[in-house]
Amino acid sequence: MSKRINLFQVAPDAFKAIRGLEAFMTASGMDRGLYELIKIRASQINGCAYCLNMHTRDARKAGETEERIYLLNAWRETDLYTEKERAALAFTEALTRVADHHVPDEVYDAAAAQFSEKELAALIMAVVAINSWNRTQIVTEAPLD
Repeated sequence: MSKRINLFQVAPDAFKAIRGLEAFMTASGMDRGLYELIKIRASQINGCAYCLNMHTRDARKAGETEERIYLLNAWRETDLYTEKERAALAFTEALTRVADHHVPDEVYDAAAAQFSEKELAALIMAVVAINSWNRTQIVTEAPLD
């Protein structure tokens, strides 16, 4: 891969802003395991190797099983995920692919049925945060840790 801009050095305040989203997420009370599943699923869709490498490791540290990590891209075909997780994953996919079809009412309504308004706000921001990280890591061709 070619050497690309180092955004951390050139625009540290931009990364400070994205880290602010991460601080919000930590304070939101969202289950860490669920947050890692959201990060992995968005990163799968976006094809972000850097984030997939990081968040699969983080998910394991949070107690996630290998089976659930491996089958995450086929979550609809298994019974390994709770209804709340399924709602979050569908929402993650819809918001990550927002240019294709926006967020359908049925996906939003399913998430709203599983999450309180405060939790739904955290879910939205979780997807926004990981998509921001995916895009910065992809465009800069960040090397794996």
